Amino acid sequence: MTKTRIVAVSGGVDSVVLLDILSKGSDRLIVAHVDHGIREESGDDARFVKELTKQYGLPCLSTSLSLGAKASEEKARQARYDFLFEQAKKFKATIVTAHHQDDLLGSMAINIARGTGWRGMAVMNRTGIERPLLGLTKRQLYEYALAHRLEWVEDATNTEDRYMRNRMRAGVVSLDSKIRNRLTDIRIDQIRLKQDIEREIERVLLTSRGNRYFYTNIGSSVALELLRREVHEKTGETPMQPSCERALLAIKTARRGTKHDVSGAVFLSFTTDSFVVHTR
Repeated sequence: MTKTRIVAVSGGVDSVVLLDILSKGSDRLIVAHVDHGIREESGDDARFVKELTKQYGLPCLSTSLSLGAKASEEKARQARYDFLFEQAKKFKATIVTAHHQDDLLGSMAINIARGTGWRGMAVMNRTGIERPLLGLTKRQLYEYALAHRLEWVEDATNTEDRYMRNRMRAGVVSLDSKIRNRLTDIRIDQIRLKQDIEREIERVLLTSRGNRYFYTNIGSSVALELLRREVHEKTGETPMQPSCERALLAIKTARRGTKHDVSGAVFLSFTTDSFVVHTR
């Protein structure tokens, strides 16, 4: 059965290879390009992608965001996915991105460094997104592009050390295949575990949400999972492990009528028996 796919194409070698591979199939493809407006030359990338889609005879959806040079990676990522999911909903399509194995392992390393705990290993599993290149390395994508005489543009920020993603991804390039395969297997296990944990958390919180006594008398690892979900449900934010640990200590020890800052935008308030999650 033919389906519609929104193919995220930046113009870099990864997404150009992805587009070329998918073009050989039978699915209906729609190219989507986001010009974040962070780099001065980003307009050139947008024009390149439009010309590229003409070569494949495909429609191209694009947007210009003008985020500015100081925009964070997270802000750019969120804006990009907002656009992609908007288009996917409009066309009843699945989003396809060009993330590869080096991206995957780099993201795992970044998350662990940031204190995300085990959840940092269950990466790149968002519903509605396909990532068919996760089994391939960056080197393999370059080899494919050269063998098929593809053209692409280089993003200068991909070599800048100020971006954590570049530093982490550079570190995974030297990993041997056994370690890569083991880490990939761990990710799959963690995704399965995450699904089981999410179901159990939902069940437990039906009767225990905001109960200080309950949080005080269960194991810390379980309490942290429950607290993370409570904060996310109320605010949309997912606090890192250190923030959750401090918040859990406050739940156990804070006096009635006091408050505890979880982050700049989130805080807890306390009664004798309960706590409430607030957003500013």
